Amino acid sequence: MPDRLSDLRIIIKGAGEMATGTAWRLHRSHFFRILMTEIPGPLAVRRLVSFCEALHHERWTVEGVTAVRIGSPREAEDAWEKRLIPVLVDPLGNCREFIKPDVIIDAVLAKQNTGTRIDDATLVLGMGPGFSAGKDVHYAIETNRGHNLGRLISSGETAPNTGVPGDIGGRTGERVLRAPADGLFASPLSIGTMVREGEIVGSVNGHEIKSQIAGMLRGLIRPGTRVTAGLKAGDVDPRGKPEYCTTISEKARAIGGAVLEAILMTFNTM
Repeated sequence: MPDRLSDLRIIIKGAGEMATGTAWRLHRSHFFRILMTEIPGPLAVRRLVSFCEALHHERWTVEGVTAVRIGSPREAEDAWEKRLIPVLVDPLGNCREFIKPDVIIDAVLAKQNTGTRIDDATLVLGMGPGFSAGKDVHYAIETNRGHNLGRLISSGETAPNTGVPGDIGGRTGERVLRAPADGLFASPLSIGTMVREGEIVGSVNGHEIKSQIAGMLRGLIRPGTRVTAGLKAGDVDPRGKPEYCTTISEKARAIGGAVLEAILMTFNTM
């Protein structure tokens, strides 16, 4: 363990919305040695508040914190010195051998454990279903909206995946846009656009995607992304507030707070 908490080395697997909310909260708390890993074609829907966008734009800023694309783990140190969060394409997590992290956070939200082990670091955390606390992670973090959102679980698992999106503005499943087929996603619209019920929002290989409700496109997967049938491709927010498209959600902030709590519980022993 380093002499100072701020020198802890932290790897976050994933750089989508929840991972970004976590990295943002840790960075704001002066944890500056964070490295985020991603797949070559990120599947983030709420792209405006996801640091994985740095892979497309070289750098990306969310609420005053900036992430930067790097090509190898050796470049992380330079980013850290500049108070930037490096994002690396590393789906297998090979950077772990070079970074030697004190903390690993699995924020992929795959609804299953894709290879994270409890002995990967001094503190290992897993977000959502698929992790067994005390077995393959030290703590699992509840990601389901409701009373237990953000709760740290030290033994056992989080609530099972219900398959039903959380309630936003009185809407659940009908607010989510899903790919109707395998193929490349296409859309002429931008995040923040107001859409009508029944309006065509995008398509996959000629198969149309229509909004089931009226509202604002709070999230939309990047056009040109290869998707599979049923994959979440967008999110229509019936509240229609533009600021909700560009700011971190209450869910991401709660989960980020849980990660901060786990780190302080583990390392702040003074």
